[in-house]
Amino acid sequence: MTHWRPPLPLVGAWLGLLALLALTVTLAYVPLGAGNAVVALSIGTVKAGLVAVIFMELRHRSGLTLVFAGAGLFWLGIFLWLGLMDFMTRT
Repeated sequence: MTHWRPPLPLVGAWLGLLALLALTVTLAYVPLGAGNAVVALSIGTVKAGLVAVIFMELRHRSGLTLVFAGAGLFWLGIFLWLGLMDFMTRT
């Protein structure tokens, strides 16, 4: 029986995600005011990009697949923006 080992990029991405998770938890205890949201969203964007590129293997896909992935991301952005506008315009 052969021993399966995970590829090195997967292990690196996993370690990167753990480091970003630790950074996010640390950020929760650092008072930056309005900067907390900006930094947290930036960290979240990096995490999502890491998952898309490494775990979803978008780096090896064709241009059409990248277009569809970008369209999904675009629609997700629209829905998040609409949800945020609903929350911010409530009195």
